[in-house]
Amino acid sequence: MLLPSSLTPVSQSALANLEQYQLSQNWSENVYQQLEFVAGLSQFVVEVLAKDEILRVELPAMLEQQERYKQYRDALAQQLLGCADEMSGQRVLRQFRNREMAYIAWRDFCGSWSLEQSLKHVSELAEAMIFETYQWQYKACCELWGTPCNEQGEAQPMLIIGMGKLGGGELNFSSDIDLIFTYPENGETQGARRSIANAQFFTRLGQRIIKALDQQTFDGFCY
Repeated sequence: MLLPSSLTPVSQSALANLEQYQLSQNWSENVYQQLEFVAGLSQFVVEVLAKDEILRVELPAMLEQQERYKQYRDALAQQLLGCADEMSGQRVLRQFRNREMAYIAWRDFCGSWSLEQSLKHVSELAEAMIFETYQWQYKACCELWGTPCNEQGEAQPMLIIGMGKLGGGELNFSSDIDLIFTYPENGETQGARRSIANAQFFTRLGQRIIKALDQQTFDGFCY
């Protein structure tokens, strides 16, 4: 893999900024040579590496894996379990996305897999982020306002429909996501001191999901 000569100064500058982390000593020669190539192509990857100590340690092992998308939901759900508030949850979501997007970009730039594999990982990552954010916020909302139920007392879930490229599994690096939020049946919440209508519950839940994914923080935003 050879960079165009016009990008060599970009790579050299990025490597100089990363030099303090001693990646050339801690990574294999092959992975470090790939970094020299990727650093000339992606400011995003360089910035994530500079911010994220966990990624600097784990990236070489991550690059050995071909199908990380199979782990996304379980790994993210486990990390969100330890979040005591929305701020810590937002940080987990953004750091998780940044690490996995850096991994996807790296393998894509280095030609380690096909376009279809790249699109699948980006799409599966978005689905995992949306689903686990929903699970995390649904539980939090139930603790605040009770569980939304129909007239028979059956708990009602939120249904999330992915539109466009997300719905087709063809999300790319710069794609926005378009979602429709709905729910099966009307009713009211049960289990809290004061019940609210299901419509009100799911409106609040949708707002919290959007905020968790969309709000700009120090770690960026998700979608």
